[in-house]
Amino acid sequence: MKPATVFITHSPHALSHYYGARALAALQAVAEVRTHGSEQELSISELVERAGRCHIIVSDRVHAGSAALLAQLPQLLAFCRCAVDIRNVDVAAASAHGILVTQASAGFKTSVAEWILGAMVDLSRGISLAARSYHDGRVPVARMGRELRGSTIGIIGFGQIARTLAPIVRALGMRLLVNDPFASIDTSDGEASTLDNLLAQSDYVVCLAVATPATENLMNADAFSAMKSTAYFVNASRGNLIDEAALRHALDAGQIAGCALDVGRAADQMPSLELARHPLVIATPHIGGLTPQAIEHQSMETVQQISTFLQGGMPVGAVNPEHALRLKKWLTQ
Repeated sequence: MKPATVFITHSPHALSHYYGARALAALQAVAEVRTHGSEQELSISELVERAGRCHIIVSDRVHAGSAALLAQLPQLLAFCRCAVDIRNVDVAAASAHGILVTQASAGFKTSVAEWILGAMVDLSRGISLAARSYHDGRVPVARMGRELRGSTIGIIGFGQIARTLAPIVRALGMRLLVNDPFASIDTSDGEASTLDNLLAQSDYVVCLAVATPATENLMNADAFSAMKSTAYFVNASRGNLIDEAALRHALDAGQIAGCALDVGRAADQMPSLELARHPLVIATPHIGGLTPQAIEHQSMETVQQISTFLQGGMPVGAVNPEHALRLKKWLTQ
């Protein structure tokens, strides 16, 4: 294995929480590793200064693989994204420079599915509201809850998280409607549905669609007005899918009963503070996939990817293997 230098863009907090000590030690066993060392986001010029002599960058979601950055890193062989989402990497620019781009697979599907289940229970039983009252020194009013059993859940987007969630909710006795024009759905998964039908019938609408230009503001004023006034909305995908002004109006006007958000349009895909503080909203700071198991799955994949291509192989997760010209040349030198 040829010696190589890796720069990890993660801040100390992100390195601890989003990469992990075990993966860091494993990476240090196959390459020289340089770390960020500060909680401040690095500018492009700072990234160039810190990573300019490194062969590989392992990137968190804060630091983008922009064309402007990649053009200033003539020694860079690979840009490894420690996530499935590579929208912040200019793959075309990387390919033009002969730089390999890799992505991790979805190690968070169980973690996010469990978050969704917990959010639905919380919305249905008023757990957060009651706890908040007690913390404030007030005895909360006992309110009637709702069982998940017998309720209808509508899932928009049937990817890996949805396929993990589906058997769980069915085992709880929920009726499952699924809308995804690009997925194959059979009766063992749930009932295939149009979006209009799903919105009209569901007691819980769970958004798990992929964020693309076509799904921007998928949940808009028309979509929220089509939901039951007793229904809850849950978003664990991306903030881009939601028209936040329309969601707030739906909450204020009583068009829906409440919502749970783990994502939004604030920094780092977190829910916006204005929406998150709404009394009918349960919000968390993008923690759906933040468990040791989920984090290690993706960080250990970056270690395996780097180890594989340093030994001359092409790793699983390679996005543009045919354009990895720098890596191929470096390996033969």
